Amino acid sequence: MPQIPETIQELTVGQLAARSGAAVSALHFYESKGLISSRRTSGNQRRFSRDALRRVAFVRAAQRVGIPLATIREALAELPEGRTPTEEDWARLSRSWRSELDERIKQLNRLRDHLTDCIGCGCLSLETCVLSNPDDAFGERGAGSRLLVERRGPATSATGGGRSSRVRGQQAPCCGD
Repeated sequence: MPQIPETIQELTVGQLAARSGAAVSALHFYESKGLISSRRTSGNQRRFSRDALRRVAFVRAAQRVGIPLATIREALAELPEGRTPTEEDWARLSRSWRSELDERIKQLNRLRDHLTDCIGCGCLSLETCVLSNPDDAFGERGAGSRLLVERRGPATSATGGGRSSRVRGQQAPCCGD
């Protein structure tokens, strides 16, 4: 990792990228979202203060654990005078984000545990299917697809003769029913 002499108080975007490990495009994005800031030189080049290194590290660490950028921006905005987060700030914020992360972990564990239950039938109306159709009111009536009651006349096949495969208001055969 390239070292930047202590005498240099402002970093170019390239120096910040090299030192932080973030891509230049990511730094531009962070700046556009208000996560870091720079000043412009007379030649319109960005210059970041050295504390941008800590802010970028803070943003990247929070992103790694799944914290949305909007939440990170809100946390940074709460710091007095826009200062750089300290170790105490990180500890406080990580405690507040812990319950959100615990809930996401629970959701992912439920998703993993229910994945096997969902794959077998494929009709998307299983009583136990919490993945493909979790709010399926018709699922309470049992497995299989349902046809809606049509307001049109009797269903006929395309040839005009035989009985259509649709049965008005009744359950169509599915999955060996």
